[in-house]
Amino acid sequence: TDTGVHARAFVFNVKTNCPIPCEGFIKGGNALLPQDIAFLSCEDMPDSFHARFDSKGKEYIYRIYTGDVRDVFSADTALHYPYKPDIEKMRKAARLIVGEHDFASFCKAEAKEHLLTTVRTVYSIDVEQTGDFVEIKVCGNGFLHNMVGIIVGTLIYVSEGKRTEQDIINALTKPDREFAGKTVSPCGLYLNKVFYENDV
Repeated sequence: TDTGVHARAFVFNVKTNCPIPCEGFIKGGNALLPQDIAFLSCEDMPDSFHARFDSKGKEYIYRIYTGDVRDVFSADTALHYPYKPDIEKMRKAARLIVGEHDFASFCKAEAKEHLLTTVRTVYSIDVEQTGDFVEIKVCGNGFLHNMVGIIVGTLIYVSEGKRTEQDIINALTKPDREFAGKTVSPCGLYLNKVFYENDV
């Protein structure tokens, strides 16, 4: 994940001749890991499996705390945004982003130089509010560097009236970073799920 991003379900693969069973790998690994990292599961996979390249999609969640005073207990796990976002405007704008598009406007400029394509498919974007917390769930087949953070920043700008639905359409059809919103802090971003062939 990008620097500062959390992960609830980060998947990785390792090839080893070690005879330790999966249960022992989890127990032993967790005994050695720092307090903010934990192995949740372990599976034997074919040699051909690759955690990154076999992925069929990912789901990210971005958390926003909208209370007037910052919540010290969520300072590192949610963006403090002490305003009242227009959830319906955000949902309406999010629907424009869903689908297959060129997301060059939603990517860190330097990151595009080494990519074959900036076309990605966003399957869904859900915006939900519970009390002072807003969660934005974004699911897609793959994501560019800072893409989710820029999507969230764009939805916030739409809520504030700093961007319009036409700006989003322009961002998706005439790639220009200026059409999209700012990149929000990574503190509220979570890699929530990674999908594989059997999950889709």
